[in-house]
Formats: sequence, structure tokens, C-alpha cells
Amino acid sequence: MTQTTSPLISPSALRDALAARRELAILDVREEGVSARRRLFYSSIAPVGRLGLLVGQLVPRRDTPIVLVDEAGEYSARAAAQLARFGYTDVAILEGGVSGWEAAGFEVFSGTNVPGKAFGEAIEHRLATPNIDAATLRHLLDAGEDLVVLDSRPFPEYQNMNIPGGVECAGAELVYRALAAAPSPDTLIVVNCAGRTRSILGAQSLVNAGIPNPVAALTGGSMSWLLEGLELERGQIRTAPRPDDATLADAQRFAQRAAKRAGVVEIDRTTLAGFEREAATHALYRFDVRSPLEYEAGHRAGWRSAPGGQLVQATDEYVGTLHSRVVLADDDGVRARMTASWLVQLGYLQVFVLTGDDASADFESGPETRVVFRAPGRTQWIEADRLAAALEARTAQVVDVDSSLAFRRAHITGARFVAASALEAALTQIDDPSRQLVLTSSDGVLAGLLATELRGRRDGVAALLGGTQRWLALGLPHAGGDESNLTGDDDAWYSPYHYAPGETAQQMRAYLAWELQLVGQLERDRIASFDVIDFGTPTQARSEARLATLRRAH
Repeated sequence: MTQTTSPLISPSALRDALAARRELAILDVREEGVSARRRLFYSSIAPVGRLGLLVGQLVPRRDTPIVLVDEAGEYSARAAAQLARFGYTDVAILEGGVSGWEAAGFEVFSGTNVPGKAFGEAIEHRLATPNIDAATLRHLLDAGEDLVVLDSRPFPEYQNMNIPGGVECAGAELVYRALAAAPSPDTLIVVNCAGRTRSILGAQSLVNAGIPNPVAALTGGSMSWLLEGLELERGQIRTAPRPDDATLADAQRFAQRAAKRAGVVEIDRTTLAGFEREAATHALYRFDVRSPLEYEAGHRAGWRSAPGGQLVQATDEYVGTLHSRVVLADDDGVRARMTASWLVQLGYLQVFVLTGDDASADFESGPETRVVFRAPGRTQWIEADRLAAALEARTAQVVDVDSSLAFRRAHITGARFVAASALEAALTQIDDPSRQLVLTSSDGVLAGLLATELRGRRDGVAALLGGTQRWLALGLPHAGGDESNLTGDDDAWYSPYHYAPGETAQQMRAYLAWELQLVGQLERDRIASFDVIDFGTPTQARSEARLATLRRAH
């Protein structure tokens, strides 16, 4: 194991540090699939094998206090050494890891995006978000009732599967687009997602904004739909319309009112410039909360893309530093304010919305720029044609280090999958020194980082330029399945939808039950700093009355 001089921090001292509400990052350096089985509530997942790909965006300030977590010391020393090489100066290791935390009597959680999902459950528990079950919704749709189903997931998830007739309207787009999507103020708006969280947060967003329509969350989302034996649509492209000027003005009024009620602080460019000057001493995250396509078409230079709905549910994937400054922006005055109204209630971020004229701002287009830390030295790349020839001649071996789920769908013929963090250990068992070792990942970036890390420890290590995506695009030999997956599901959390058909229903029931029990864990642990606000709009009562009438009628 790589040695490190990083100090240990006891579970009780970490608990005290969390209570102090100062900047702090807790990084779980195990692979996601392992972390999802046992984890700390406020940890962000940053596997040691992917650390150079993730930590620059998760923890942008290099002297942020960081606590590393694993199960019981298996990866933390190695991760600490990497962080020291990347320039991080205040790194400690949780004594005893998750096992030590549990032994100290503190709550251990499971799952992914735990703060966001627990927040959704706390919202429903405390505010009684209006809801409708799958069987009732199917009956209302068949009866031709005046309703619209808005799917609050990102477009790729929606296109994969959706409630029949549903329209894509992801997260923060709901208040922005819902009034344009509903034919009249009497139209019932039903919000759904794959499970529970985004349905709850989406419906409650509309309630908090005080829109005139009755609103309901689909209980259990598309999981409950399938568990009722109902069919989903696939491959749809329906998207909720953008508002016209008059409808946008209404949405802006609703969002402004919600943001004010939540205590959202609005800032101008001068204040932001001050935050930017202070970023070396106070962590700063700047997020464009519009859709990814809008972001790529043009965004403020240096800002990250974080679609609002995803940012609220998966805050731990975007912001690794607790109690840091988070500045949000859009181009309409709705999406940033509504997203901020939720982030404020999480209770562990300083949240601001940028307003005012952007005429003097620098803009750029294209996808988000990734911050990558790598080992010194030159990466050895191999082109797809050279690799194809080497595989045919049996002079190369391929190890895929990216995603077991993507590997299952399609991988280079003959490749084996190994979770990135387990690569060095696995090579002692699988490496054939007589053949060139070629690493591949989805776009080649991770493979390049790991190939450079291995230089000096193994001769002839190369990374496939363009990765598996380019290999597949060129039509080169590929296969599917899990047969050559050597590390199972360690690298990723497998949702119920990823299981074999015979296991799906059982996994869905278990997942929905897991979400429901989060409130009990929060009450036992008392670590969460949620500050749930009742916005007191008439939409709640209007929604409950409409739903009661529909249930009696049908």
C-alpha cells in the first residue's frame, strides 16, 4: 500500500467538524458500487482510480480541508498520495473508515445521491406533496381527463422510457414550461420520474411557485407504473413547449416570489467578481442551470453545466465542498431562482443567483471543459486501426476501465472489464507480459490517465485514442454481455432497471422501500441540516381538492 503522512481524524472529530459548518469535503474513494452499499451521508464519491478525473471539479480550492473515506483503510492512503501530488494541502483520513464510523455509533447510509434523495423524502413527509398512484393515473388517461404528464428527468432518460403520453420537462424546466404545457389553468399536471425523488421535488416546485393548476406527483414514478403491470413508451421525443412572452412573465413572477420566500440572495456581476477574487480562500462553484443543449450553444466562460433538477437531486456529484458558495445563472429568471429555492433548503451551501445584464460578460460555446489531474510523463496512445491489427495478430490485450454497464451494452471484442480502482491489483492476475497492454474507456480520457499512471511500473502500456466510442463508431469488432467483467458491479450503482427481467420487480420494490426509510434514518442520525420551507401557496389545497374529486368520480 502506498504510504502517506496524512493525519487520521476520528469519527467523533469528523462529526464535530460537520457541526461547525465550515468548508469541508468528504470524499469516498471507493468505487460507486461499493460505496452505495455503505457510506456516510455527506460524502461525495471520488474513486481512487478516477480521482484525477473528478476532484478538480468536486473540490476546486486546493487547500480545502478534505477527509478521505473507504471501508477500512484499503484505498485512502493511495488517494491521499495522489491528492498531495495534485497540490491538495489539507488531507486527512477517517480513522477506521466507514467501519470505524459505524463502530462509533453513527448512522451508515446506502445508495447514491443520498442527501438529495433523503431531502425529497423529507419534503414529502413534512409538506404532504399531492400525489396520485399509477392505477388511478392510468384510469384517468383512459377516461380522457384534462391532464398532462410531465416527465422531470433529463431527455436521454425520458427517451429511454416514459409514461404513455408523457412529455419531457426536466427538473428546473417545470415552472419555466408547465404553464405552456397545460392547456388551461384547470388542467391537472402530473409529474413523474423513474422513482420518487424528482417526482416529489418537481410537483412540489409547482406547488411552491403557486401556479394556478392542480398538481400531483406520480407515486413511485415509472417503477410503480411497471409494478402495476402497465406498459411504458420508448423512443419518444416530445418536449414541453417554451413559454411565450406573456406566459414567461407569469413564470418569472412565480419564481421571484418563491425565491424571495426561500431567502435566496441575488447578486450582480460586481459581487460575483468579488467572490471570484476570493475563490482561493472561499470555495466557489458557478453553475449554468439551463438544459445541456442551451449550455453548449453558449454559456458564460468558465461556468459549469448543471441542469437544475439534476443539481438538486445529485448535489453531491457537483459540489464536493460543504458550506461553499454556489452561484446559479440562467437567461430567463426562472430556472436559477427555482433551483436556488431548493438548494437553500438543503442547509449546507451558501446559494446565490446572478442577475443583471450580461452584455459585458465573456461567453463561449461547446461542452463543459473538464479539469483533469494526471501523472507526469507522456501518454502513449494507440490508434484504432493499429489496435485492430494487433488484436488480430494476438499481440495486444485490452482492458476496459470505464463502466460495467457500458461494457455490458458493447465492448471491444476480447476486452476484459476491470473497475479503475482495482486495475493495479488485477494486473497481477490477468496481465500477459508478452502482449501490449491497451486500456480503453468511453472517450479515452480515463484510460489515458491510468496508462500514464502505470508508466514505469509496466512497459508498453497504451490507451486507445478516442476510446470505445470511436471504436464502435468505426464499426470495428465488438461484443456485449458481462462474461469478461472481472469486478462485477463494484464500479457503478445498478438501478432496478439494470437487472434481468426476472429480478426487476423485486429490485424496484426494494428501491422504493429504501427511499421511504430514509426519513427514519434522518431522524435517528440528526446529521442533516435540511430547512424545509412551507411556501403557503393555495396550489396545495387546490390540488388536493381536485384529486379528491377525481378519485370520487372514478
